[in-house]
Amino acid sequence: MHFSIPETEVLSGENGSTYVAYNIHVNGVLHCRVRYSQLLSLHEQIKKEYGNHVIPAFPPKRIFTLTSAEVEQRREHLEKYMQAVRQDPILGASEMFNSFLRKAQQETKQIPTEEVPLEISLSDGHKVKVTVLTSDQTEDVLEAVALKLDLPDDLVGYFSLFLVREGVDGGLTFIRKLQEFELPYVSVTSLQSSDFHIVLRKSYWDTAYDSNVMENRVGLTLLYTQTVSDIDRGWILVNKDQHRQLKSLQEKGSKKEFIRLGQTLKYFGYIKFDQCVTDFPEKGCDVIVSAGNNELNFHVKLPNEQMKEGCFKVTRMRCWRVTSSQVPVANGTAGPVSSSSAKCDVKLELAFEYLMNKDRLQWVTITSPQAIMMSLCLQSMVDELMVKKSGGSITKMLRKRHNGSLHRSESQQAVKSPPLLDSPDPNREQIGKLSTKLSSVSLRGITASNSANDISGSGFHGNYAFEGIGDDDL
Repeated sequence: MHFSIPETEVLSGENGSTYVAYNIHVNGVLHCRVRYSQLLSLHEQIKKEYGNHVIPAFPPKRIFTLTSAEVEQRREHLEKYMQAVRQDPILGASEMFNSFLRKAQQETKQIPTEEVPLEISLSDGHKVKVTVLTSDQTEDVLEAVALKLDLPDDLVGYFSLFLVREGVDGGLTFIRKLQEFELPYVSVTSLQSSDFHIVLRKSYWDTAYDSNVMENRVGLTLLYTQTVSDIDRGWILVNKDQHRQLKSLQEKGSKKEFIRLGQTLKYFGYIKFDQCVTDFPEKGCDVIVSAGNNELNFHVKLPNEQMKEGCFKVTRMRCWRVTSSQVPVANGTAGPVSSSSAKCDVKLELAFEYLMNKDRLQWVTITSPQAIMMSLCLQSMVDELMVKKSGGSITKMLRKRHNGSLHRSESQQAVKSPPLLDSPDPNREQIGKLSTKLSSVSLRGITASNSANDISGSGFHGNYAFEGIGDDDL
């Protein structure tokens, strides 16, 4: 998650006096407005609970009214403070920090605490209506949905709630996985658009765990509907023969067999992102990125209109980072960004350092509004690999992910939890370490198989592809 404080506002208090509000954005979207005194109170609580040695520096109080330059300086310091707290695996996952953000979100949106109906979409478009409190956090809403569906408690952690936007063509854009610091009802209603929905979807990558979920009737149905939906959307590629087999199994009601056949298909279990831009293999290439099977898959359109396909394995990424910048949109011109800028677009980039061959590492950059979602996909892939490598319990990991985040006791022993983001400050370069053991990789051209028979919504097929070759093990 990318926390930033890109601007401030001068607001009126209850007694008619004015104060400076600091606008906290998450992934470029306003989450809440807070006063300096509120953040100072949070800091004091964290310091009391965890001690000075783990707390990042906090900007000091001032006796006199701040000048514009001092407000800007405080804004920058508070932004770095919030980023540092969030990136800390203990502080960022603490209930103290997350409850502060939930309360601030509710107060900013001015939504009172009350019972309300909330619709959660399943993969096939069906709606599950649950009654929740406006102040219910993500875990509470997920459990309410599970209870309504009769999904056993030990399977709840295998699923997550995602905020998505539905296009006019029925396509889905994944905005983010709902986090422990937000209130789902407030998050979706504050967008004030019927295009946004909350969708229930499985939250793990390794298809070996499908068997655990399929043992339960409800879990089986959820996986089945997700598989059918992904095929219908063209996210999973099927040729004509496979399509006939799937249709036959569907007519027979053979859900398990349908899923098992689906597991053999290309891009099963992947999340597909909107078209964006990459600098690989050339700068300025249009690309469709999909995440799954411990990799990022690229469908690239070169400047000469040639199409190429390839994948980047997470086990061959040395590190990754996400950077953001504010791009003014007023009058269609770019210029210096200040906290008083009226309107800005947030430019997000995901960059990862990849082992192209035995002796060469190369940075690959993706420019996309969904860069942070891609980064979180990489993070969760690494979490699963590390737990599996260390012999830990995937069920416990999923449950902890469902409850908030991995705790240091299990995940930290296997791999240092990396910060997901770089500060926009160019002097701070925080890079997430993925693996210290790298395997060799090379580029080669391959012929796209059965492209003429693929039934795909994207129609993104080419004659050649680049592909990493090497040991998949860590």
